Amino acid sequence: MRSKLHREDDQAVEWTQFDGLMDYEETLAAMEARAAAIAAGEAPEAIWLLEHPPLYTGGTSAQAEDLLDARFPVYAAGRGGQYTYHGPGQRVAYVMLDLTRRGRDVRCLVKGLEQWVIDTLAAHNIHGERREGRIGVWVQRPDRGLGREDKIAAIGVRVRKWVTFHGISLNVSPDLGHYSGIVPCGITDQGVTSFEDLGQLASLAEVDSVLRAKFETIFGRTVDGAPVLNPALSA
Repeated sequence: MRSKLHREDDQAVEWTQFDGLMDYEETLAAMEARAAAIAAGEAPEAIWLLEHPPLYTGGTSAQAEDLLDARFPVYAAGRGGQYTYHGPGQRVAYVMLDLTRRGRDVRCLVKGLEQWVIDTLAAHNIHGERREGRIGVWVQRPDRGLGREDKIAAIGVRVRKWVTFHGISLNVSPDLGHYSGIVPCGITDQGVTSFEDLGQLASLAEVDSVLRAKFETIFGRTVDGAPVLNPALSA
């Protein structure tokens, strides 16, 4: 069954994986430029998979008291949400999609992003779940106490001229201790987890392969892109 988040014209999304740790400010500027180029019809939609060096980002709802210890650089991200952490071992996927071609339904998009993560986790024997009022993907942890749930993926998007940017961050094997400098997403009574923490060892390359397959099921075809932060790059 064709997902309603597929493009009407079935044009492929440019899929690019970057090696190394990507500078946050440079990547943010390139992502915003790429989103503008997509809105202007000058570049195809894009997914960028990458890692950042250890840092914290604050969304538009971030509260100062949730920054407990600025042990890493802190950036204003401009996306929705509160504070989150990015760093090595975490797969960040920046999602630049043209919603004028995909139904102009932001809530549907967010649910699609959550489902993308849930399906990827399921392929690695991890049961991810949504929670009403808490965007992201969660894993029940009865081994850590009654009602305990840990977040394995954060989702934060912004939409400008009906083009999305920012996206998801999925914990594969980051240092979870690095989250101690913030209250992740403003939630104090639950924790964070990762593939590694759950005993599911996988490389980023293995996770990337599944991410691509599950993305195509929900959002449509992809085509390889060149790993260059160039907003004018077209397939």
